[in-house]
Amino acid sequence: MPESKPLIIEPDQGRQADAAVIILHGLGADGHDFAPLIPALNVPGKPAIRYVLPHAPSRPVTINGGMRMPAWYDILDMNLGRRIDEIQLKASAKQVQGLIDEQRRLGIDSERIIVAGFSQGGAVAYEAALSYPEPLGGLLALSTYFATGDSIELAEANRHLATEVHHGTFDPVVPESLGRAGFERLRALGIPAEYRTYPMAHALCPQQTVDIGNWLGHCLG
Repeated sequence: MPESKPLIIEPDQGRQADAAVIILHGLGADGHDFAPLIPALNVPGKPAIRYVLPHAPSRPVTINGGMRMPAWYDILDMNLGRRIDEIQLKASAKQVQGLIDEQRRLGIDSERIIVAGFSQGGAVAYEAALSYPEPLGGLLALSTYFATGDSIELAEANRHLATEVHHGTFDPVVPESLGRAGFERLRALGIPAEYRTYPMAHALCPQQTVDIGNWLGHCLG
C-alpha cells in the first residue's frame, strides 16, 4: 500500500497520455528504482505512456530480523514456498487497484493499463491485475513468484490477460523454480502466459529490456 504519492513519468514531448504502466519495485527499494528503465525501453510505435511508480510503505520484515524497510508485505520465511503475510499482500494489491482506478479517472481506458512488478512487487502485481474487475492491457511479472496462486479470486474480465513472466536462470534470491511454478499456475488457470528466462541473477538485463519494450508495444499498439 503506497504511503506517499507515486513517482509519475509523463510521455515525452508534452504528449497527452493514452496508456499507463504501473511498475511495482522489490523489497527495500522504492519507485525511483525503475525510473532509469523507462528511457531504455524504446517501445515500438512510441505510444504515449504514463509510467506510475509507487513506493511501498516502511514496515518490519521478519526475514531481515524485523528491520523496517520499504515492503509491500512481510516475508515470514525464505523457504521455497515463500511464507508471507497474505493479508498485507492483498491490502497492497487493493491499493494498486486504486492506482488503476485513478488512471481510468484521468481518461485512460482500462485495456490500456498494464501492471508490472519485480520480485516482491511482482507478487502484488499478480494479485492486483488478475483480480481487477475490468479488463486490463497486460501483466508483467519479473523475477517473482505467484504468492496467491492458490487463493486468488480471478476476475472474469482478466481470464485472458496478456501476461509475460521473466526470470533469471542464476537468481539466488527468488529461485527460477518459483518463477516457473507461477507461470505454470497461470497456464492452469487458463491465462495465456509466456515465459522467458535470461542468463542473469536477481536483476534486469539488456536483452530483457528490449523484450519488455517490444511486449509493451504489442500490448499497446
